Parts: sequence; C-alpha cells; structure tokens
Amino acid sequence: MSLAQAASDDVGVGAPPVAVEGDRPLRVDPKTALGAIDLVTVVVAAVISVLVVDPLGNGARVGTSDAEFVLLVMSTLPVWLAIFAGQRLYNIRFIGRRIDEVRRIVNATFLGSMGVALAAFFVDLELPRSRIIVLFVATTLLVTAEREVARRTFAAMRARGRMVRNVVIAGANPEGRELAAMLRTDAWLGYHVLGFVDDTVTDPEPVPGVPLLGTVADAGEILQARRGASVIVAASAIESATTNRLARDLLDRGVHVELSSTLRDIASQRLVVRPLGRFPVVYVEPVQRDGWRRTAKRVFDVALASLTLLAASPVLLAAMVAIRLDSRGPVLFRQVRVGRNGRPFQVIKLRTMVVDAEERRAELLEANEADGPLFKMTDDPRVTRVGKVLRTTSIDELPQLWNVIRGEMSLVGPRPALPHETEAWDPLLTQRLRVTPGITGMWQVNGRSESSFEDYTRLDLYYVDNWSLLIDLAILAKTVPVVLLRQGAK
Repeated sequence: MSLAQAASDDVGVGAPPVAVEGDRPLRVDPKTALGAIDLVTVVVAAVISVLVVDPLGNGARVGTSDAEFVLLVMSTLPVWLAIFAGQRLYNIRFIGRRIDEVRRIVNATFLGSMGVALAAFFVDLELPRSRIIVLFVATTLLVTAEREVARRTFAAMRARGRMVRNVVIAGANPEGRELAAMLRTDAWLGYHVLGFVDDTVTDPEPVPGVPLLGTVADAGEILQARRGASVIVAASAIESATTNRLARDLLDRGVHVELSSTLRDIASQRLVVRPLGRFPVVYVEPVQRDGWRRTAKRVFDVALASLTLLAASPVLLAAMVAIRLDSRGPVLFRQVRVGRNGRPFQVIKLRTMVVDAEERRAELLEANEADGPLFKMTDDPRVTRVGKVLRTTSIDELPQLWNVIRGEMSLVGPRPALPHETEAWDPLLTQRLRVTPGITGMWQVNGRSESSFEDYTRLDLYYVDNWSLLIDLAILAKTVPVVLLRQGAK
C-alpha cells in the first residue's frame, strides 16, 4: 500500500496509466464508461422506486406522478455526476478497494437522493418520503453491484496487460524488493515493474525478472526516457532529503510519484495526511468499536444468526443423524476457547473426528504441517468419513451460530484461540482479545487452510485495528463464495 493510495489520490501528478509493450489502447476511456453507466443506473433506480408501491406506508402514489418523478431525477443527473466525481468514484485507483469504495458510494447516493428531494422542493412537487428512501437504497445497491463488476473487469484486463502503469521502484532494500515481488505477483493491481534505481545495491537483478536500472540520481532521465512511467519510492530505503530532491525533479518532468508506507496493516480509510508546520503528517484515525456501533453489530449478529440457524436446521438435523450412524460418540463437539477480554467459553461444533482425537494428537505431532501452536494435516486420520464432508462444506460450524446468539462469538471476528495458544502470545497478540471472536473472519476468506500462524495473527490484528461495520459486511459477502466453492476448507 502506498502512502498516496492510503491518504490521498492527489499526492503527485503525471500521466495516466500507460500500456506495457504489446498492449492495445482502450477504445473507451474507463472513467467515461463508468460515468455513463452511473447515469443509467440512477435512472433505473428511479424507475424501481416508482414500481415499489408504498413500501414504508407513506403513500408512494400520492402527489408527484411516476413520470414526473423519473423526469425530476433525470433533470438532476448532472448533479449526481458531480457528486460521484466529488467522492472520487471515477478515480480508477479506488475501484477494487471495496470498503473505501462502498463508503464513498453510500455518501454519494445519499447526497444525490437529498439533491432530488431539494429539487422537488424548489419546483413545488409533492414527493413522498418513501420515494427518496427507495431511490437511495436502490442506487446504493445498484452502484455497488456495478462497481464490483467493474472491479472484476479491470482486474481481468490488468492481468492480461491492459490498463497497466509502468513503474520504477526507487530503493532495492527489503521493502522495495517485497513491493516489487508483490506487484509482479498481483498483476490485477495494474502495475508493470520496469526495474529499480538504488545507490547501494550492486546486484544487477535484485528481484528475479526485475533489473537494476541505475542510481537514484539517474531516475529522472530513466523515467523521462520511458514516457508515462511513474515511480514508487520505498520510504525506508532513501533518506528524506534525497526523497524530496527526487520528488521535485520527477514532478517537474511530469512523472507521477508515490511513496510507500510501512503502515501496511492500517486500513487506508483511517489515514489522513495533515500539515504540521512544514511537515506532512499522517494522522491515524482511532477505531470506533463502542457505543452504537457495538450495539448495531450485536443486533445484526443475533438477527442473522437466528435466521440462518432456523433456515439451516434441516441440514443440521441431517448432519447429526449422519454423524450418529457413522461413528460412536456424541454428535456435538465442545472445546474451550478464549473469548473477548480473555473470558473462556465452550465453542460448539458438529463432531468431525473420532472420540479419542485429542489423545491421538500427540502421536501425530511429527506430521504437523502447520507452524506455531497450530496443528494441521492434509489427511488427518482422526477425521471420520462424514467429518470430511462436514469440514469441506463448513456444515460442522453451524452450531457456532448458537455461540453467536449467546454473545460468546460474533459472525465476524478473529479466529477463537485455544487457551494454550494465548499463553504463548506476546503483548501485541493480546489485542485480539479486545473484540469478540468470530465464525468467519479475514483468515477465513484469505485461504484458511493454507494460512500460516503468522498469517492468522497478521490478519486478525488487521481486523482488530481496522474494524468497521462495512468490513464485517464485506467479509460476510466474501465468505459465501468461499464456502460454496470450498476454498481453503479441510
């Protein structure tokens, strides 16, 4: 994550993304296409709002006619376009940053809906409140869906070398090399790494496939020769005075400049660049976990867990019968886990192993494929035949919904830790106990079976440090395809 991306897309100027060798120019500017689709989406949302008859009991067909309302919305389309642009929804970099983008979409659609209400007031049109509410909800959902399609489209195009920005990395220290490796691996981000500039490294290829192009002093000429290329400065590799000189030189040449940040585990929406005298300071917004936010999370947890448990009860009952017929022992498996603020509780799952699984664990320690305190085997002999199916489909986790209803767990949160794991934690990891553990989390949607202990802790700490209701909704949305496609479940 670059500082420019994290704090403001106005840090640095320069040419738009350019094609790598062999790329064909785009026939339609992506921003123009998005703008046109947004305008159509707003009109569709207006039509939807007139098709929904009095959803909130406010007389949807009183006053303004259907046609008048749609025409009113169409007359405000330039305002909608300006609001969307003001929320930076046409900045290609924000597409794909789901949480930040959804927040901007909600802000934009709310302001646009209020603009329609204000326009109705000035032209003296009687407008039911339900129309505005439905318009807001419909535009929010439709634009969010539209941007998800755009994100996937742009990612696919970038992976094929389209809409790609050529970039040179200033600094070939560990941070710079890690950045280059990440950009090469995650092609969907839209960067093609040309090479490094560095004053201390002599290796002609600091990263396989990424050559050393010259020194930092050569950066201006190197980038000017590669028209449209930009530079990312690895902040820890170059002194601030050198970075300032480099930035001035490159900006004068019309080169886009970005500065990477070591604040990679802090969500970008929490970072704000503010001037402090002559120094630009990155202010980290505090995480708001208490008050109405905690209440809203709890209400959402109970409501969705109750509905899911009710809907899944036939599946749960069938699984219980299968367990009983497959192997001896109880249907449910209970295990002590550590909850919020260190309070122990019993997590409930469907039993997927033989009864003496814990006793046999010591015999299998040498075959452990996980690191840290985790235990993981590709083909664990303790797992029953039915248990394999339950684990693959995540049906074994359904009883945890009762833990959610009881308040011991949340739908989304850090992985609930075992007592012996917490005993080995350092002070940093104890921050995981500040929030309620969850059935799903960032570890679940990022390949839970393939994750190392370090990955688990990093993802859990990221969640704790950056929690928001939008993040919870995004994780839940990503959990559905993960479960259905059986990704990472073993």
